[in-house]
Amino acid sequence: MKKLKSILAMVFACQSVFAQNPIIQTVYTADPAPMVYKDTLFLYTGHDEDDATEDRFVMKDYLLFSTTDMVNWTHHGQVLSTEWFGWTAPLNANAAQVTFRNGKFYFYLSPWSALTDKGDCIAVAVSDSPFGPFKDALGKPLINPGQTTYSGHLWEDLDPTVLIDNDGQAYLYWGNNALYCVKLNKDMISYSGEIMTFDIKNKNEFGPDYEEAPWLFKRNNTYYILYAAHIPEAIYYATSSKPTGPWKYGGIVMRAMAQGSIGNHPAAIEFKGEWFFFYMNQDLPGGHSKRRAVNVIPFKFNPDGSIPELKHSKQGVLKPLKNLNPYQRVEAETIAWAEGVKTYGTRKTNVYVTKINNGDYIKVRSVDFGKGPDKFSACIASATGGSQIEVRIDSVDGPLIAVIKVDNTGGWENWIVRSSKTEQVKGIHDVYFVFKGGDGDLFNFDWWRFE
Repeated sequence: MKKLKSILAMVFACQSVFAQNPIIQTVYTADPAPMVYKDTLFLYTGHDEDDATEDRFVMKDYLLFSTTDMVNWTHHGQVLSTEWFGWTAPLNANAAQVTFRNGKFYFYLSPWSALTDKGDCIAVAVSDSPFGPFKDALGKPLINPGQTTYSGHLWEDLDPTVLIDNDGQAYLYWGNNALYCVKLNKDMISYSGEIMTFDIKNKNEFGPDYEEAPWLFKRNNTYYILYAAHIPEAIYYATSSKPTGPWKYGGIVMRAMAQGSIGNHPAAIEFKGEWFFFYMNQDLPGGHSKRRAVNVIPFKFNPDGSIPELKHSKQGVLKPLKNLNPYQRVEAETIAWAEGVKTYGTRKTNVYVTKINNGDYIKVRSVDFGKGPDKFSACIASATGGSQIEVRIDSVDGPLIAVIKVDNTGGWENWIVRSSKTEQVKGIHDVYFVFKGGDGDLFNFDWWRFE
């Protein structure tokens, strides 16, 4: 078994030279929910814990990542936990979505209600910032389990998705083995009218099947809903000329197992004039059906507005939407690809790169050095010392442009800044931070900057 794991690790390392998917390698993620705010794409995800087995999910909280270029992703840590509500059961941080309105950010999620009316429900949290922390907006569910009965089981109130239309009316969809919709009021934490129930067995509307994971969006004057069906799950879509249907089945978006996992959860969003499709698989080392990973690929609509069948791609997004500026503080957890390391952070601590061992590395794509730097600085903390950061360009063993010696700083969170002169480098390059040292954990890495 050890030999097999070693071979698999070598294969993964070889593939990673060209890989961009999964987009987060330092933690297991699931149920992608992108949101564009100003010039940044914010990606909210579920979080599969490292100790999850193939027999049960362990999902306690939600994480946030952001990008401005679609290739480098910054980990912002935990933004919401089901434990912060008080009336929800732990370990049920199911799929969620965040939207912005009137200066506030609304987080719709589907935890298990531990109140008298038990079952999965729809809850809402709110924050003044996309980075959170988000707080329970109601102190109770927005949608109670007893209000919905189409499927006949207790977990049908899952996977909320929300759309604010051009006229200001907001719509909330959700459902597992059921599909529901309500019109949200302007306060975004209440609704008006009856809960609408769709006939998911209508093949004209939903094709061969509908199961879960709806994702609602609008393009031009057409409304789209993506959803998952079957086990293993395929992704389908339907369209409508109205936000509340009737829907017309559109076809398959991603075939079952095409991305390499039993489960899948879709999202699609436009960012800086281009469209991107988010999905998930279990491609990370140690991954399985309960330890998943978020992926993204660019796509284009057909001329008639239909969505083509999409293929999983290890390369993901090949062309960055912009270059990265190295002459400002860059968080170490801004990563295009990483091997070996973890990222860690809580409500009370900043996120940083940890579990750094000899031979691990971080890759940052499309760094624009311009006419070139003469100094490199890094903020690190260590309780051991005797290690170093090698800064290389274009490959993990590419030209060495700087070296930071890491000594014992007095503790794993006792941060100091170390600097080094740089070799001449100009133009745009991928940058590799290669970590060298002895056995065990070497140091923690908070941020870096060229000058």
